[in-house]
Amino acid sequence: MPDSEDVKAQVREVVDPVVEFLHDESAGAIALFVATIAALVWANSPAGDGYAALWSTQAQLGPDGFAIDLDLRHWVNDGLMALFFFVVGLEIKRELVTGELRDRRTAALPAIAAVGGVALPALVFLAITAGGEAAAGWAIPAATDIAFAVGLLAILGDRVSAGARLLLLTIAIVDDILAIAIIAVFYSSGISVAWLAGAVAALLAVVALRRLGVARIIAYVPLGLLVWVAVHESGIHATIAGVVLGLLTPARPVGGREVLAKLEHRLHPVTAFAVIPLFALANAGIDFGGGVLADALASALTWAVVAGLVLGKLVGVTGAGLLALRQGAGTLPEDVGRGQLAGVGAVAGVGFTVSLFIAQLAFDKPALVDQAKVGIFAGSLLSAALGVAILRGVPSRGRAAGPP
Repeated sequence: MPDSEDVKAQVREVVDPVVEFLHDESAGAIALFVATIAALVWANSPAGDGYAALWSTQAQLGPDGFAIDLDLRHWVNDGLMALFFFVVGLEIKRELVTGELRDRRTAALPAIAAVGGVALPALVFLAITAGGEAAAGWAIPAATDIAFAVGLLAILGDRVSAGARLLLLTIAIVDDILAIAIIAVFYSSGISVAWLAGAVAALLAVVALRRLGVARIIAYVPLGLLVWVAVHESGIHATIAGVVLGLLTPARPVGGREVLAKLEHRLHPVTAFAVIPLFALANAGIDFGGGVLADALASALTWAVVAGLVLGKLVGVTGAGLLALRQGAGTLPEDVGRGQLAGVGAVAGVGFTVSLFIAQLAFDKPALVDQAKVGIFAGSLLSAALGVAILRGVPSRGRAAGPP
């Protein structure tokens, strides 16, 4: 039998990355909140014209004839966000190989709940927009913002059990998998077969290096950049390159080196404290002057986003989770009751970052983007308030854990 020290080491191997992840997400939520407020204040200040002008500034990367020319907002959304989605890919790979998603029965309930939390908000959105031009944004309320959601549970402290936090984290990760698939399938256009073939060739080169046992991260950087360029030029959204590269990263040691753990440890703070706040700064600014707020409040698009995030997420996550329990398809963590499941479902309606990201992909008209943003802000705030109210009013089962 293994001695107690070996058992403790094995437990720490699983628990420590989760605790560190939760800690970074909670602290990152503060940075995200500050950046969002800064964007709103800047966009509505006397310097508001400068805000719009800055993010519309064109910047070219690469030599003439092979250059990629984007404005600064798109460099953030297509370039830096690829790094964020690379980290998401790493987290998904870890969960699938060594984490909660490895055990099918443990993963079944949060996976089913996440599917409900994606499908019902989309249906609610489509029912309200009724086939108009706003219908292209059907995936906006389907997303969950891990940073804000986990940060919200951290604020509640020991009122929320460790199991509820892990449940929310697992639901959000499955939600990310579904959101990535939606972006790849529904928000890509004009596919170039030649560039797509180039992306596949570069990915095969990454796989070849893995098979040869190359563990030095620097060896993969040029290939990673090549994959990003090829995917960007292929017509598939460039952030998908980050996800695929993350999923190709080995979750188990290569040549004695913990490649995935090292990458996640180094890059997660970069994305949590730099990339995501910069994304919020570039995208969250709405100039409420000129009747923008009034137009948004009168828009079916705005209310479709609000209803999808608040009602769709709560009913979708909770209903699908309860259905899984009734059918014996999964189990809740020991310290999570059905009331806490509802609270987690409400908190999952905090859709901020990925919702904003999808809104930028869904609409070309600035007016529609602004209406969607107002809906995202309102829906996320209402979901947060509802989630806090439910979780504060429902006793935690078993021993609660302190904040991460």
